[in-house]
Amino acid sequence: MTTAPKILVATDLSAPARHAVERAFDLAASGGGELHILNVMAFDILDASLREMLFGASARVKTALLDDARGRLRALADDPAINRGVAAQTRVIEGNPLAVIAAEASALDAGLLVLGARGESFLRHTLLGSTAQRLLRKLVHRPVLVVKQPPRAVYRNVLIAVDFSPVSVNAVRTACRLAPHAGITLLHAFEPPYEGKLAFAGVDEQTIRQYVTNGCESRRKQLHVLAAAAGLSPSDYHARVIHGDPSQQVIAMEQEVDADLIIVGKHGTHAAEELLLGSVTKHVLAESQCDVLVIADPRPGESELP
Repeated sequence: MTTAPKILVATDLSAPARHAVERAFDLAASGGGELHILNVMAFDILDASLREMLFGASARVKTALLDDARGRLRALADDPAINRGVAAQTRVIEGNPLAVIAAEASALDAGLLVLGARGESFLRHTLLGSTAQRLLRKLVHRPVLVVKQPPRAVYRNVLIAVDFSPVSVNAVRTACRLAPHAGITLLHAFEPPYEGKLAFAGVDEQTIRQYVTNGCESRRKQLHVLAAAAGLSPSDYHARVIHGDPSQQVIAMEQEVDADLIIVGKHGTHAAEELLLGSVTKHVLAESQCDVLVIADPRPGESELP
């Protein structure tokens, strides 16, 4: 019997970050996972000028702030309006938020990290810029769910961006675990190598179109093979192979299928695709309206294929 993964949700106790906590409770309730709620107090905000103004009382102020955070966090966890009957463990820790979150995820061996897309303090720009890249680099092997919308219901429509690397199989299996009753769309968007240079090389338009068509057909077959490897039957998903910029196509498809969750991978099958998918991930995090789950490659030595 497989044990449900532990879930770690980080919150700065702001109203926007509450959505992430609510979604984490929802996932823990439906999947049976152990839930941990973390608040990190970054006391570097008590800079030299503030410490001087407090006349040596900064230690007392820090203690009061920590006590207040613990009380607010416990009240949030005990709120029956959001906790779905799940008993969560809470912790308030002082330190650098990125370092503390990464360390806690590692110590718990968390199978999922949940964050809000907006907040009052360090989360204000979480996963919308360099903060995202630093955190995702620290959490090399851990899925990160960025919650953008209030969790009014379980996920109904999941859009998975597929690049045919091992992370894609892992993404499909994760989707089935987190949203077992959702509709699944597998999307592969691509721009064939050297497509833009073929015309300059004198290749006629019909040959270029055939080149793209062949690429679509080949990738469509790959998509079905990948779905089968992940345990999906043909009736479990919709396959979409689109010729175009992946960054733009993922956002366009989000609207077309009314996705409430997008799943993207951290990198692809070789160096060039890794850079491309990195830019896709960053673009999706910034431009999508729905929640985004970022999946990493399996740990070295682990095979995702049956």
